Amino acid sequence: MVFGGSRGIGAGIARQLARDGFAVGLTYVSRPDQAGETVAAIVAEGGIAMAVHADSADPAALHAAVDQVVSHYGRLDVAAVNAGVLRLATLETFGLDDLDLSLNVNVRGVVLAVQAAIARMHDGGRIITIGSIAAIRPIGPGSSIYAMTKAAVAAFVKGAALDLAPRGITINNIQPGPIETDMTDGMTDHLVARMPLRRMGRPEDVSALASYLASPASSFMTGSSLTIDGGFIL
Repeated sequence: MVFGGSRGIGAGIARQLARDGFAVGLTYVSRPDQAGETVAAIVAEGGIAMAVHADSADPAALHAAVDQVVSHYGRLDVAAVNAGVLRLATLETFGLDDLDLSLNVNVRGVVLAVQAAIARMHDGGRIITIGSIAAIRPIGPGSSIYAMTKAAVAAFVKGAALDLAPRGITINNIQPGPIETDMTDGMTDHLVARMPLRRMGRPEDVSALASYLASPASSFMTGSSLTIDGGFIL
């Protein structure tokens, strides 16, 4: 399953895991059209996919989505948790609504999705979260709340690895730098100027790492946060 898999990084991960031979269930909240396009793209490449509506703030909806996918495919091997929001404002001006949204989606939603997944995941499964380079260094003024939520995900993964180890389930966190998605629309020129590789990252750069973490080759890695940022500098 790819939670938040209709577009951007999530869609890239869904398409890559389908190429790796997984049947994919992806969730979406507000864009059924993009979810349908991602499913159609996977099917066109010979893969198997389905889209399920689920709000990451609703634990019942997340469990229902997992149940639907497992009932359809028979088992759950991998869960990638990608849903997230980016709200930027200086600390003096950061509004309460945006604070609540950031915490609910970027922190609470990650925990709820992982809980829903492990309830139906077989022993030896894989969980992948999508954090951010912001967890370990500032990405610019106005990013303090976003950075806090992504640091929380990295800390959560370290602790969750201990809880899940007796079942042989690994959990690892990918921390991308700037990636070409709708979240970075309008910021490309500014961001590329800070990239030693002189390009933005692409969803397929992240999905290649997710492919490794979903594979048997990563069986001795858990609780890790892996940076993939093109050498991004402040």
